[in-house]
Amino acid sequence: MRPFDHAGARRAAVFLLLAAVACRTSAPSSTVASMTRTPFGTTPAGEAVELITLTNSHGVELRAMTYGAIIVSLKVPDRSGTLGDVVLGYDSLAGYVKSSPYFGAVVGRYANRIAKGKFALDGTTYTLAVNNGPNALHGGLKGFDKVVWQADTAHTAQGNRVTFRYLSRDGEEGYPGTLAASVSYTLTDANEVQIAYEATTDKATPVNLTQHSYFNLAGSGDILGHQLTIHADRFVPVDSTLIPTGTLAPVAGTPFDFTTAHAVGERINASDEQINHGGGYDHTFVLNRPDTGLVLAAVLQEPTSGRRLEVRTTEPGIQFYTGNFLDGTLRGKDGVAYARRTGLCLESHHFPDSPNQPNFPSTILRPGETYRSRTTWTFGVDSSTAR
Repeated sequence: MRPFDHAGARRAAVFLLLAAVACRTSAPSSTVASMTRTPFGTTPAGEAVELITLTNSHGVELRAMTYGAIIVSLKVPDRSGTLGDVVLGYDSLAGYVKSSPYFGAVVGRYANRIAKGKFALDGTTYTLAVNNGPNALHGGLKGFDKVVWQADTAHTAQGNRVTFRYLSRDGEEGYPGTLAASVSYTLTDANEVQIAYEATTDKATPVNLTQHSYFNLAGSGDILGHQLTIHADRFVPVDSTLIPTGTLAPVAGTPFDFTTAHAVGERINASDEQINHGGGYDHTFVLNRPDTGLVLAAVLQEPTSGRRLEVRTTEPGIQFYTGNFLDGTLRGKDGVAYARRTGLCLESHHFPDSPNQPNFPSTILRPGETYRSRTTWTFGVDSSTAR
C-alpha cells in the first residue's frame, strides 16, 4: 500500500477551492434593482428638470423626467435577452421642449380632442385653446406634457416607484377648477410598468389623462409588421377633423377588426372612409369590459425581436394611433429621423369629445370625488424563432 500523500491532498483541495471560486465569479449575477435621480437640464423659463431611472432585478430600465412626466426610455429584453429601447423620444430635454408630438408624455387635462375647443358644464360654456385644426387636443397649447411636475420616489412591495404631482390652476388652458393631479410609474420584477393616475378638484371639470408613449418593439424601422390584438367589438367613428360622430360602430367586417391578431400594416391603406379620415389608424376602440377592474385591452407582438406587450386598463377605451403625422423631420435618439409609422400609441382613456357627447361615459370630476385610473404594461417575449 502506498503511503498517503498529504501534500498532494492539500494541493488538490486548494485547486478545487480555486475552481469553485472561479465558477462563482464567472457566473452571471442578477442585476440589483435600483433607483437614481439626476439633473436633466433646464427649461427656457429656468425650471430645473430631473431624470429618474428605475431598474428592476432583470435589468429592465425605465427613465422618466419631471418635464411632462415623460417616459424618456424603456429598455426591455428581446428573445435572446438583449435589452433594447422600445419607445421613441429624444436624448436631451431640448428636443422635447422644441418640438415633440407628445413623445412619452402624460397628456391632460383632457387627452384626445374636444370639438371646436368648447363645452358646456352646469350652465356655463367654457372655451379652450384650439391647437389641432378647429379643435382642442391633449390639453391645449401648454398641457400637462409641457409643465414641470414634482417627483417623489419610493421602494414599494411592488417595485421601485416614481410619483409625479402637478397642480393645474383654475382657468389654465380654459378649464374650470384647480386640479391636483398625480401619476405614478412602478417597475416590477414581473417586467411590468404599473401606471396609476389620481386627481381631485375644487370645481366641476372634465378630466381624461393618458400616457402617450410611441412604441416600437423592434427598436427601429416601421411598425407595420407588428402583430396587434385589441379586445374591442366596437370603435368610435370620427369625422374629417377626427371628432366622434356620436355613434359606436361594430368592427366586424372592417379594417378595425383586431379581435384576432393582424399585422398593423395589413389593412392600413384600405379604401375606407375612417382610415382616410385618420390617415391610418387614429381611433378609440370600445373595450369589451366584463367588470370595472383591469381588463386586457391589447396585445402587441413584434415577430423579429420576439418582444410582446400586454396592455391592461380600467379605462373604457384605448386609442390606437399609428404615427401617421410623423414625417421624418424630427430627429430623435442618436439622430434617427422618425419617419411615418415608425412608432405606434396605445393610449388608454375615455372617449374623445365626451363633454359634448351625452351618450359617452362621463369624464366630469366634481368636488369631493377622486379621479382614479390604472393601466399596466406587461413586457415578455415570444420564445419561438423569428418568422
